[in-house]
Amino acid sequence: MYRVQTPAQMRSYLRSLRKSRGLTQRQLGERLGVSAMRISTIEKNPGSVALEQLLELVTALGARVYLDTEPADPKRPSATKSGGEW
Repeated sequence: MYRVQTPAQMRSYLRSLRKSRGLTQRQLGERLGVSAMRISTIEKNPGSVALEQLLELVTALGARVYLDTEPADPKRPSATKSGGEW
């Protein structure tokens, strides 16, 4: 199991997972009905897609997403503390 807590970790995880499955961006895109450019964009900025699309991509790679119910790391800034809006 791999814990993802930041967009940078998600970028790394998605790319590594795709490569470990022996897939190119084009091949993964074909599975999902999107272009290789779209897969590249998602890998570079997974925060730019809807959760539904991200879940479809992860499922196409044969992985699952779990939510952790443990308290978040208090040292890690939240979206609102870093200037992001909900």
